[in-house]
Amino acid sequence: MHALDALRAAEDGYRYLDEGGHVYLDHTGAGLPARAQLWAHAERIAGGCFGNPHSVSPASEASGELVERARRRVLAHFGADPREYAVVFTANATGACRLVGEAYPFAPGGRLVLTLDNHNSVNGLREYARSRGADTVYVPLRAPGLDLDAAAMDAVLAAAPEGGGLLAYPAQSNFSGVRHSLDWITRAKAAGWDVLLDAAAYVPTNPLDLAAVHPDFVAVSWYKVFGYPTGVGCLVARRDALARLRRPWFSGGTIHVVSAQGLWHHMAEGEAAFEDGTVNYLSIPDIEFGLDWIRAIGTDAIHRHVTALTAELLDGLAALRHSGGEPLARVYGPSDTTGRGGTVALNLLGPDGAVVDERIVARDSAAHRISLRTGCFCNPGTGEAAFAIERRTLDGAVRTATGTIDDYLGRLGLPSGGAVRVSLGLSSSRADVAAFLDFVAGTYRDRRPDPAGLSPRLVC
Repeated sequence: MHALDALRAAEDGYRYLDEGGHVYLDHTGAGLPARAQLWAHAERIAGGCFGNPHSVSPASEASGELVERARRRVLAHFGADPREYAVVFTANATGACRLVGEAYPFAPGGRLVLTLDNHNSVNGLREYARSRGADTVYVPLRAPGLDLDAAAMDAVLAAAPEGGGLLAYPAQSNFSGVRHSLDWITRAKAAGWDVLLDAAAYVPTNPLDLAAVHPDFVAVSWYKVFGYPTGVGCLVARRDALARLRRPWFSGGTIHVVSAQGLWHHMAEGEAAFEDGTVNYLSIPDIEFGLDWIRAIGTDAIHRHVTALTAELLDGLAALRHSGGEPLARVYGPSDTTGRGGTVALNLLGPDGAVVDERIVARDSAAHRISLRTGCFCNPGTGEAAFAIERRTLDGAVRTATGTIDDYLGRLGLPSGGAVRVSLGLSSSRADVAAFLDFVAGTYRDRRPDPAGLSPRLVC
């Protein structure tokens, strides 16, 4: 039995999936914890006394030591030299991006470069840039593979502004699964740019070696890597880049010394200046156990496992046909595993080629205890590229944007409110892939589902 198949069946692993009849296909949304992780958390909490680490009491020092151990363990996982990199604990990757955006020295003449493929947590940085007079430029994608337009990226990077600039892009798309080259980090830095790498969708199934590539900032959510704990992420930042950030406020835990009446303050050094209030000291230590769990399995083994399952899924989707030979599915992004991860975005098609409403797929898959994602996945740029929506169409739609999300989609001429996303992870199995393919064939082959009775879309 393959090691990961054994973990799927193990009592301390992921047996609960098959015990509960779950087909879990939303690993890009959230990884799943092994039971061993939950047991370890309960044993630690029940076996000790842990207090607020902002003190010198025995309970506080016990918490502080575990938090610092987790910090060191994160650096080791990424091969990061602690003299070069620091770890700031946040609530998630979104919180890590916000820390950079609110404190980055955007100024008139400066520039923020975003790839069209970005999560909204990165897209939102443009509001910080706009508020301080910096320009925002988007690098387009190439259809049909949805990879970055390399020529456009080169042209943008060659025009580094005197006021400085920040490039922010994902190592792997949370929409299409496309892996964007880490070489852009080196090329951007050589041209004078700072680089924020969104690694949230990448690191669950790929190694990231910060001794080989040196982004200034890396955003991570740990629940996406090993499922538990939720509410804990981090910003891994080069110490010299962190020192250039200027926070717009201060709070408990971030201050070295402050005067209320004198209206002055001095920020704490290093990581402490960015960890607002009391960190989640009861959950942060679980990162160490989670990373030890991943190390025992091997990130390379996870990568091979997910790549093999993704190949089966893509081949299976390509083979699905209606009786007349018409395709049952349209996949967005690469049609094989070259340059992609285990996230696959698709729409299902009727015999007439019409898109099956994604709300129908959400309803029907749930009835089969299949957990997947539908919508635009907080990544509007990749959706716009996948569905070939032109800029002038978007401009016109926003000027008349009233009513429901469905009204907006109608103005764009879209047949559906997004796509169906199937994403695989370390606890996935060949049976999960087969179950999804069987569900699609059994539910939609030679049928045109009736959309009557669907609830209005409230959000994208």
